[in-house]
Amino acid sequence: MNTSDQLGYRDITCFKAYDVRGELDKDLDPDIAYRIGRAFAQIRQARRVVVGRDSRESSPQLANALIRGLTDGGADVLDLGLAGTEEVYFHTGRQNTDGGIEVTASHNPINYNGMKIVGKGSAPLDPATEIPPIIDLAQSGNFAPVAKKGDVIDFSGARADYAKAMVDFVDIGALHPMKIVVNAGNGTAGPTFDAIARELLARGAPLEFLRMHHEVDSRFPNGIPNPLLDENQPPTAAKVKAENADLGIAWDGDFDRCFFFDENGRFIPGEYIVGLLAAAFLEKSPGEKIVHDPRVVLNTRAMIAEAGGEAVVSKTGHAFIKRKMRDSGAIYGGEMSAHHYFRDFYFCDSGMIPWLLMVELLSRKGKTLAELLSERIRLYPSSGEKNYVIDDPDAAIARVIGRYEGQADSRDDLDGVSLRFSNWRFNLRKSNTEPLVRLNVESEGDAALVQEKQTELANLLKG
Repeated sequence: MNTSDQLGYRDITCFKAYDVRGELDKDLDPDIAYRIGRAFAQIRQARRVVVGRDSRESSPQLANALIRGLTDGGADVLDLGLAGTEEVYFHTGRQNTDGGIEVTASHNPINYNGMKIVGKGSAPLDPATEIPPIIDLAQSGNFAPVAKKGDVIDFSGARADYAKAMVDFVDIGALHPMKIVVNAGNGTAGPTFDAIARELLARGAPLEFLRMHHEVDSRFPNGIPNPLLDENQPPTAAKVKAENADLGIAWDGDFDRCFFFDENGRFIPGEYIVGLLAAAFLEKSPGEKIVHDPRVVLNTRAMIAEAGGEAVVSKTGHAFIKRKMRDSGAIYGGEMSAHHYFRDFYFCDSGMIPWLLMVELLSRKGKTLAELLSERIRLYPSSGEKNYVIDDPDAAIARVIGRYEGQADSRDDLDGVSLRFSNWRFNLRKSNTEPLVRLNVESEGDAALVQEKQTELANLLKG
C-alpha cells in the first residue's frame, strides 16, 4: 500500500477548525488540493459534487487539481467556475448533490488560499468526526481504486437560477426608490451581483446601483477585499456621501459576508445588523429562535427579547452556527463578523440576501439605516473587534483573565472567554485561521467605559 512517506507527501497542515486555509506552497498547493478532492470523494462516497472558486490568481489551478481529485475518486463535478461560496451552497442544496467545495481564502492575505466544504444538503462537516477521516486519507494517499472516473459538467450557466432565488427573498412591490453604492472590492462579487441586479430590474425594482471596484482583479489593486479593516472603509463611505446615496454595501472576497454603510457614510458594525435583521424576521414570524455568536451580545439579545423571540447562542464559525441552527430550527442566525444565515437558504450564510432584506426593511419602515440604528448604538456601544498579533497568545489571555476574573459577575468559555460585569463585558479569543488574538468590549450605554476598558485590556495583552 502507498504511504505518505513513499509518495513524498508533506503533512496536511491546511485544515483549521472547520475549513481549509493555508499559505500557498507551504500549507496548500495543487498536490494537496488533489488529495483533498480524492479523499472527499472516497470518504463521503460522493457521486456528484459542486465546485466553485474565487477570484484569486491561484484559485483556478487549485480548483482544477481539486476537480481532478474528485473525478479520479469517481465523483461527477458540477463546475461553477468563478462563483461565490454561497453559490456553491445554493447549488449543492438545489441539485441534491453529495457535497460542495469552494476554493477561496476569503479575506486572508494574497499569498493564502483555502477551501470551504459542505456535505449533502449544504450541511457543515463535523470538525470532530467528519473532517479527520478526510485529512487522514489525504495524508496517507491510500486511495481505493474506482470503477469509473467521474465527469466534469460545466455549470457556469446556472447563475440565473441562483439570482432568481435570491430576489425571491424580497417583496418587490414593497421596495421604494433607492440609490445604493456597491463595492465588490475587485473580488468575486461583481458578476454575481450583476445577475441579481438584472433580475431586480426585470421585476421592476426601483433601485439605482452605483458600482465601485467592481471588476474582478486577482491583484486586488484596492487592497484585499475585507471591509472589516478600517483602512478599507473610507472609499465606500466617501462614495455614499459624494453621491448622496441611501445606503452603501461592501463584500469580502468570496462575498459570503455583507457590510453596510448608512446614508451618512458611517460603517455599521455587524452586531447591530444582526439585531436589526433578527427583529425584522421576528416581526413577520413571532416567537422564532435566533442564533447569535458570543462575542458581542448585549444589543442582539435585547432586540430579540423586545421582538418576542428566543436567543440561542452558538460558538463562532459557520460550521457551528449552521449546526446550532439546524438543531434548533432557528429562522435566522448572525455573527458580528457579518456572516448571516437563513433557514430558507439551507441554513447557510449569504452575502446577498442581507442587503436585499435590508432594502425591503428600509422601504417598509420608511426610515434610513441611521434612523433605525443610532439609538441602538447609543444604548449598547461596542469597541468593534480589535486584533492583536501576540507572540504567546495563551500567556497573554491568561494574564488578562488573572487580572479581571475576580471582579466578574460571570464567566463563559463557549468561545474563547467572556467575562460579564455589572454594566459591561468583554470576549477574548484566538483566531481559528490567523495568528491573532481578538478582543471585543461592550457596555450598557457607556461609550467612554468601552474605550477605557479596551485600552486597559490591550495594554495587558501586549504586556
